[in-house]
Amino acid sequence: MTPHQEGTRREPYSIQRLEAFSDGVFAIAITLLILDVRVPRNLPETARLGDAMLAAWPNYFAFLTSFATIGIMWVNHHRLFRIIARADHGLLIWNGLLLLGITFVPFPTALIAEYLHRPDQRTAAMVLGGTYVFLALMFNGLWWHAARGRRLLGDAVDEAGVRAISRSYAIGPAAYLMTFLLALVNAPASLGLNLLLAVFYALPARLLPRPVR
Repeated sequence: MTPHQEGTRREPYSIQRLEAFSDGVFAIAITLLILDVRVPRNLPETARLGDAMLAAWPNYFAFLTSFATIGIMWVNHHRLFRIIARADHGLLIWNGLLLLGITFVPFPTALIAEYLHRPDQRTAAMVLGGTYVFLALMFNGLWWHAARGRRLLGDAVDEAGVRAISRSYAIGPAAYLMTFLLALVNAPASLGLNLLLAVFYALPARLLPRPVR
């Protein structure tokens, strides 16, 4: 290979494009959540706006839970790509599957907003819980693909850090499966657990250990 060819050689997959595309998908999905938080309309003259807004609490609860989940997942996705230094075809596939789940989140969120105060509330909560199980599995798959043999990792984390991240991620699928099963008996409690899991993964040291010096 000539020096010119070596200098113009490009990586087959651009990690910068992957991050930019992912950021756009996250931004659109999280924005769509607000569409199901509606202004109370056509109230009787004797009705009070405050009462109508309180009656719509499932909309706010669903919005808050899904916003927190997508938002924290974006934060951890951003942190993850401080560790991942290269991309390959498999990483793009795993990331695409993760984004598939992200774009689906507004649908179960709308179900929760509509059915949380109805007899079918458990079905709606199960759909949301199942979506979060899928997201947790895809996030694990993305990480495991990148970390296996350190094939896509840079120097920002040592082997102990890789193991710590893997343990942290392994909690996700099992924990979100619990929210799915809890939805069978108590939909609001299932949503509350989803919100607590978002807070857990929001902890700043949860994903990225200190860089190796």
